[in-house]
Amino acid sequence: MFPSLNSLKISGADVLPLIEGGKGVAVTSGKSSGAWAEAGGVGTISGVNADSYDSQGNIIPQIYSGKTRIDRHQELVKYAIDGGVQQAQIAHEVRKNNGRIHINILWEMGGAEEVLLGILKKTKGLVHGVTCGAGMPYRLGDICASFGVYYYPIISSARAFKILYKRAYVRSTKWLGGVVYEDPWLAGGHNGLSNNEHPEKPEDPYPRCVDLRKAMNEVGLNTTPIVMAGGVWHLRDWKDWINNKELGPVAFQFGTRPLLTKESPISQIWKERLLTLNKGDILLHRFSPTNFYSSAVKNSFIRDLIERKKRQLQASLSKVGEMIVPLKLGKNKTFYFTKQDAIKAANWVKQGFTEVLKTPEDSIVFVSEDKAKEIRKDQKDCMGCLSQCKFSNWSDNSENKYSTGRKVDPRSFCIQKTLQNIAHGHNPDNELMFAGHNAWKFKDDPFYSNGFVPSVKELVNRIASGD
Repeated sequence: MFPSLNSLKISGADVLPLIEGGKGVAVTSGKSSGAWAEAGGVGTISGVNADSYDSQGNIIPQIYSGKTRIDRHQELVKYAIDGGVQQAQIAHEVRKNNGRIHINILWEMGGAEEVLLGILKKTKGLVHGVTCGAGMPYRLGDICASFGVYYYPIISSARAFKILYKRAYVRSTKWLGGVVYEDPWLAGGHNGLSNNEHPEKPEDPYPRCVDLRKAMNEVGLNTTPIVMAGGVWHLRDWKDWINNKELGPVAFQFGTRPLLTKESPISQIWKERLLTLNKGDILLHRFSPTNFYSSAVKNSFIRDLIERKKRQLQASLSKVGEMIVPLKLGKNKTFYFTKQDAIKAANWVKQGFTEVLKTPEDSIVFVSEDKAKEIRKDQKDCMGCLSQCKFSNWSDNSENKYSTGRKVDPRSFCIQKTLQNIAHGHNPDNELMFAGHNAWKFKDDPFYSNGFVPSVKELVNRIASGD
């Protein structure tokens, strides 16, 4: 029998222990997160380039006119602050004084601190908590404490929490509202998989969360909730976690299921696509320009990256060792290959992959002429959406002249471009389509039979019932 859900103190209020996971670039809006809070839980708006609106309520396109990356980066920061503030205002109105509203920030996004400060300065009383992951957000506690806002670091191991707490959070324990354990194998979007963990050997989250609770208890955080995120679908599968003395207070975060609601801002074609996914359609990969692992639907966008990486060879501009076979490629430049690799290269050229792009390891990848133009344009148009980007070599560190100092990597992609595209109506099969590894359950779950799309309230009630 599924136990009844007791309320939990989150960000200063007693609410259902059900949290809407924040998704970047306009995918969790004030309307959807406000509805989640109105239903009694915690809604989370995106603080990562959320949409803003003109006086007629139309979305303002995020177009960049700056001639330099630095200029475009400042435009991006302004868009992010304006969007975050407007979405917080909408969420506040929609929640009708119920639940709580959090904002989600990625620490590795470009200008993360500036954006967070800019939003919090203009949303006093509207935002109750800040969820933050994708990196080690040491400054998060200090910033949130200065505004009297709770903070929720996203971690994937007890070790990461210990480092963060010892170095920074010990100063602002009062405002540490909870610790989000995000399963690095099952969560959608960017994941905190470490070099010590095997991407194809997932570990049980229970002992990992027990270790986290022990670490939290050691510093007096016995009553501070752990938020379980990633891989959560039916709460009946997690009933042993509820009222569990070994784990202490636990809340559950849902990132993928809220995509398919009436209030969700994603396009109809995206919603319909979610209902067609099969088990195994989600791929844990490392193509992201952040260099983090991330999980996304294995669609044409991901397959293109997989195939592009396969068309990769070591080459030399002169005869070296066994690299003795010359081939003229691209703009009539001669490269030397081994005999075996020269055959592969010639075959790819015949297939239309006539352009070659260098990687940071000095290998080359073969792409079509149109793809080469697209990649070079995307790299040139960079607006610094990440603190460090392996695709464009942008870094928001002025001491390093806003460069990572490394060569650009054509095996990656412009993440800002594709996430803006999918958030604003482009075909989701041709864009990066983040999703958790349980997204196939939309098709399998009878709740969604005959293409049913629930309201947020209907979804929250369904989840609270165990289903």
